[in-house]
Order: sequence, then structure tokens, then C-alpha cells
Amino acid sequence: MDVTERLSFFASLYRVEENTELGMWLLYLTIIALSVLVYKLGFAKKLPLLKSAVIYFFLAAGSTILTFLGIFLPVAEGLVVAALILIIYKVRLRSHKNEEARS
Repeated sequence: MDVTERLSFFASLYRVEENTELGMWLLYLTIIALSVLVYKLGFAKKLPLLKSAVIYFFLAAGSTILTFLGIFLPVAEGLVVAALILIIYKVRLRSHKNEEARS
């Protein structure tokens, strides 16, 4: 069985099997960026700077584990879907609030 057949989309996109170090860094940065986006869209509240820094530190630390899982499991793909759902929700919520304000 070939390992390349079992890689997730982003792991195969970044060619983790050929250039391991660069591919893993790119996958790690992708997962961090998508995690931050999902956090900001769905869960973030206005916090002081130090508390926000702690949250982002632990988000980056947790993304390390997710990166290793994301080689063979669709972690980044799930984050993309979650981000799209939250973006659609925010757009619809904003349009609904604008519609209520007009009437």
C-alpha cells in the first residue's frame, strides 16, 4: 500500500511525502490560520491583550497536535468547512440585522 494514497488533501497538496520539513511547516501554518479564523468567526469575544495572547498561544500549541493528525485525517479540510459555515452565518446575520434596521 502506497502512503501517498492515504494522505489528506492539504498534506498531498504540500507534498509532505517528498519534502517533509517544508510540507509539515506549510500544513502547520495552514491549520493555525484556519483555527484562528474559526475562532474569530465563531467564538472570539473582546478580551484584554494578555488574555488574547494566552488563547492564541494555546491555539498554536494545539495546532501542533492537529498537524500530526492532519497528515492522514482531514483536519484542515474540516476547518475549511467550519470557516465556510461560520462565514455564511455571519453574512446572513448581518443582512438580517440590516433588513430589520430598515423596517
